[in-house]
Amino acid sequence: MAKQSQVKSRRKLLNPVFHLQTKEEDDSQLTQGMIKVVRRTGQLNLSGRGLATVPTKMFTMYEVRGEEALVTYDLSKTSEEPWWSFKPLTYLDLSSNVLQCIPGDIKMFEDLTVLNLHDNCLTEIPAEIGSLIKLTKLNLSHNKINALPKDFYKLTELQQLLLAHNCLEMITDDIGDLIMLQQLDLSYNNLTILPPGVGFLVRLTEMNLSHNKLTEIPPDIISLRVLNKLDVTHNDLKSLPKMVGLRKIQFLYAQHNDIEELPDMEGCENIQQLFFGNNFIKEIPKEFCEDMSHLKILDLRDNKIDELPDEIAMMQHLIRLDLTNNELESLPNTLGLLSHLQNLQIEGNKLKQIRSDIIKGGASRIVKHLREKLDLERHPNHFTESDNNASSSNHSHKLPDIYTMKHSRALSVAMHELTKVPDTVFEEAKKAEVSVVDLCKNKLVIVPEGLTIIATSITELNLSTNQIKEIPNFLADCIKLQYLDVSKNLLEELPQCLENLKCLRELVISNNRFLKVPDCVYELEALEIFQASDNQITEIKVDGFKQLKRLAVLDLANNNINHVPPEFGNLKQLRTLELRGNSFRQPRYAILEQGTDTILAYLRDRIPQ
Repeated sequence: MAKQSQVKSRRKLLNPVFHLQTKEEDDSQLTQGMIKVVRRTGQLNLSGRGLATVPTKMFTMYEVRGEEALVTYDLSKTSEEPWWSFKPLTYLDLSSNVLQCIPGDIKMFEDLTVLNLHDNCLTEIPAEIGSLIKLTKLNLSHNKINALPKDFYKLTELQQLLLAHNCLEMITDDIGDLIMLQQLDLSYNNLTILPPGVGFLVRLTEMNLSHNKLTEIPPDIISLRVLNKLDVTHNDLKSLPKMVGLRKIQFLYAQHNDIEELPDMEGCENIQQLFFGNNFIKEIPKEFCEDMSHLKILDLRDNKIDELPDEIAMMQHLIRLDLTNNELESLPNTLGLLSHLQNLQIEGNKLKQIRSDIIKGGASRIVKHLREKLDLERHPNHFTESDNNASSSNHSHKLPDIYTMKHSRALSVAMHELTKVPDTVFEEAKKAEVSVVDLCKNKLVIVPEGLTIIATSITELNLSTNQIKEIPNFLADCIKLQYLDVSKNLLEELPQCLENLKCLRELVISNNRFLKVPDCVYELEALEIFQASDNQITEIKVDGFKQLKRLAVLDLANNNINHVPPEFGNLKQLRTLELRGNSFRQPRYAILEQGTDTILAYLRDRIPQ
């Protein structure tokens, strides 16, 4: 199947006798009247004008000739703006032309926030584009770009980056520097791998990787905790990594790949739609059904599924289920429990147990038929509420077995009132390749030494809501740790050796007894979220926080801070800053209520000149 789009852009529809415009013709497109509008509004739209080159006048349109500079404006008699009130160019649209290159002089428009270059014939991007550091939206789709210059990744304010329909074969790790990115479209390129740097794009809500040649998705995609939509259709994927941690994801598109198994979706509680059609999936694991209780659309058409588990009934919110062209010979009667199912596609299977007239009756008829068969069974099914409650009550404080841990890759004994955790549990956790450990809401006084057994494989550790007074040095051996929560304990300090946790992205030390931010925190170069509210911290160490280049969320609320240094306002990478409930007088409460940007601006204005 073709990997590239059949959609034809404007430049491909030009008349065969069409000839490229000359530079003079290109320059004529930018009239003096348009220049006046640009100077007044800061916006220039040259879309769809057949431009073969960028008009040279564009780079001189803010130059004021002698006559203009000397003219005396009578503002009561003219609508023209004086030269000193010209607005800098912030919006530039050169889309739907036939541009083959962008001059390096583009760097002079340093106030640009939106740049639209889609639907041209660009083969490369000038390195000077890296000077446009205020850009928030950049559209380069429908070109012929095969590589991005290194300076491209200096555009650290970018929120939307569209690179669909190009010839890119590689994206470097530097993409992780675009930490403000919310939407990334790399569809219809020639990418074979995705760099691990993508995992640093923690603000990403939408990512389109469809129609490439990807053979795998890096596992650190689970770091994209606010990702809402992921499209990997039309690639060469044989599997997907665990989606554990993508708690905000609602839409996952993975059709037309070589995927043989459904991914682990545990924790993806907001998932609404899953599309896995045209793959090689052979089964729907019962654990998958348990994790997808809120799913509304499940598309598994054109796979190799020969049986549905009884646990399909646990997808109680399912509205549409497409099983077209699989190898099913029967349907479980428990499918009749899906009371919200409106669309059930089962054509192209080998079903023998259901009459054709029932199948033709659609979803409601099939569901009704299966429900009637279920009611006729002699033994009650095991999905009744009473059975579930009984099971829950019998096992509420039972330690997890190796099967449960192997499925979830997690050791969770939260709210078990434990004072210690047996080493045997950690030994089984190692066999199950556990990476997530949750020991919160117990009665632990010390951190279990058994953690050393699985230290090198842990990525998330939750020790919150216990009675721990000291963090042991061996936690520094958790070199893959990305999330650490030690809140609501009795801690006064963290060992300096924790500075070795170079992968740590989120640290929570709230509700303890800290008098200052532990020195080791300032050495955590990957840290993005730091929560230290409800302690007794007395000062803000600006030089320390300056070292945390990726820090986006900082919570220091409800401490004893009596002064906020003005230089703190230079931490422009902060997305969320919480300072309420401290003893300082400036910034005032009214400023704090207006949010992070206002607080930082207020502080910057008070930096001594």
